[in-house]
Amino acid sequence: MKIGIDISQVVYKTGVSQYTANLVNNLLLLDKENEYILFGGSLRQIKALKEFTGMLSGNFQSKIFPFPPTLAHLIWNRLHVLPIENLIGRVDVFHSSDWTQPPTEAFKVTTIHDLVPFVCPRTANKEVVKTHLSRLYRVKNEVDRIIAVSEATKKDIIEYLKISEEKIKVIYEAAGSEFKPRTEEEIEMTKKKYQLYGNYFLMVGGGPRKNIKNTVKAFEHAKAGKDFKLVMATSGKTIEGRGITQIKSFDDDDLSCLYAGAEALLYPSLYEGFGLSIVQAFTCGCPVVTSNISSMAEIAEKAAVLVDPYNIDSIAEGITKVIKEKMELKEKGFRRAKDFSWTKAAEETLKIYNEAKF
Repeated sequence: MKIGIDISQVVYKTGVSQYTANLVNNLLLLDKENEYILFGGSLRQIKALKEFTGMLSGNFQSKIFPFPPTLAHLIWNRLHVLPIENLIGRVDVFHSSDWTQPPTEAFKVTTIHDLVPFVCPRTANKEVVKTHLSRLYRVKNEVDRIIAVSEATKKDIIEYLKISEEKIKVIYEAAGSEFKPRTEEEIEMTKKKYQLYGNYFLMVGGGPRKNIKNTVKAFEHAKAGKDFKLVMATSGKTIEGRGITQIKSFDDDDLSCLYAGAEALLYPSLYEGFGLSIVQAFTCGCPVVTSNISSMAEIAEKAAVLVDPYNIDSIAEGITKVIKEKMELKEKGFRRAKDFSWTKAAEETLKIYNEAKF
């Protein structure tokens, strides 16, 4: 078979970028029978797309075009013209992206990472919400199979999009290879790089959905600030406060060391389609405090401290508990992390592609 995959989003350094890069890499390592056609569309990031495909090995061709996201949204989500075959040739399967839905005659697969436009529309940029609503309309009416990244997301898809359960397959994501236990030397070098001194709790990501205000209040309420700092790894806006440090620019290697050096990850988000930071933290040996709602309880299971993200006292109690049970939670996290694998994700995705044969 010829399998087309839209890789345009690998350049944006998001969770979706990591998903696409890891899935494609592992599919090419696993699958020696089929030919892959990797489509990339960008105006400013063409060099980055070519660098990504240049690092891959396997049976594939890359088709990179100066096709900016705004134009792709207009042509494919709104006007819905220009079949993908016009750009990449005939394919048997086309795995469309998190952003655009081009028309195609192929067996069409797409991955839905979350349903923020429906579940938390007020926490997202209005233009982003409009784009995703337009895209999801095409998904509902044209896609043959949908990959959901958690059972919680599958439930949301059924509830909000009214899509048949038979069309949806849950395939978990995993942490990338950069996320792993780190040596004391690596941790100390990273702390020195960002001028971090002493012990700290870590938050990852920004925006209203990450529940930063409640988390900071809970941190202060738990009086953790007396002995610990709060570090926020996010390029977005943060909250000024005593003992709070923001890291705005970092790569996955540094983030891995930040996880490994933290007392715990504080991740009481209001909504997540998967909650990749939880698995990343587990893999690095970092205990986790996260929400008892959405996908987070599903992904963490009993390996994390689960709290009510809307209740500051509950988050504060979770912070106190994770300090007391740090070593036990660390071991539970390591065990839970083994349930998530990009090799397994690629195997399960390939099974979906193979449905095109029947």
